[in-house]
Amino acid sequence: MKRFAGRVAIAALAVLAAQGAPCEEQQAALTAETIDAWATDLSNAGRWGEDDELGTLNLITPAVRVAAAKLVTDGVSVSMAHPLLTDRSADNWMPFEHRMQATPERAGGWATDTWSLMFHGFAHSHIDALCHLAHKGKYYNGFPMSETTDEGCKKLGVTNIGDGIFTRGVLMDIPRLKGKAWLDPGEAVMVADLEAWEKQAGIKVGSGDAILLHTGRWLRRAEEGPTQGAYAGFHASTVPWLKARDVAVVGTDGGLDVYPSGIPESGAPVHTLVLTALGMPILDVMDLTEVSAAAAERKRWTFLLTAAPLRVPNGTGSAINAIATF
Repeated sequence: MKRFAGRVAIAALAVLAAQGAPCEEQQAALTAETIDAWATDLSNAGRWGEDDELGTLNLITPAVRVAAAKLVTDGVSVSMAHPLLTDRSADNWMPFEHRMQATPERAGGWATDTWSLMFHGFAHSHIDALCHLAHKGKYYNGFPMSETTDEGCKKLGVTNIGDGIFTRGVLMDIPRLKGKAWLDPGEAVMVADLEAWEKQAGIKVGSGDAILLHTGRWLRRAEEGPTQGAYAGFHASTVPWLKARDVAVVGTDGGLDVYPSGIPESGAPVHTLVLTALGMPILDVMDLTEVSAAAAERKRWTFLLTAAPLRVPNGTGSAINAIATF
């Protein structure tokens, strides 16, 4: 029954989109039951073997990496990590802490330091490993939630991404599509937006790509200050599109999902489906301001994306500095 409900919802959304229905109406077509059904319908469980812990990173093949390397023509690199935030604010309830252990005057010329970082949340650029979230007691590929204990993730931890990500990055610059500096808090990005951007930018998202959604979040924050509870992002109806396009990695400058999600029983349905059904790692809280400017200057919205997390044993993710190279 749930799988039927999921298919009905996909069909209903397609009809509403074709009729030009407002985003609010399309959002209302989804329910928690739909998300549960899609968790099965869209699942990549078993696709790369019963013991697979890489998920959609399997789509970044040697051929994909070689093609991505050939995108480098200017040799110009742009960081997509936001500077670490040290002040407590509405969107940063656990600020980055830095402490010097030794200074040159006290340690014969040596300088050493320590730092503390709670990277999950809306403040710091990071990658979500596949053990960051479970659904109905299970992770991607059917691994039980019990695999994660006080000692960390025994399966699907961030060490599985230890060889890094090296693939084509595709910037989805939706504020530019809509002719404004940023999307409003709570504004949902739909499949129609993604495909309209593809047409305008002259690109086509394909297998092994990493797609990065620019919402203008950091520009808005600089102008209007930090907010809590409402962020622009992907609507849940985009997840079947991500699956159909065989996207390998997805990310945004916010928290991936549109918040509020419009589904009271499922606060982060995109996170849920991407991590647990597709097995797709997430680049969260990127700063895409500079890469948007660099892409616009070149009128080119694809680039080599490289990123590597710390190889934290049993970690649920890692702070990350993702780089776009044109």
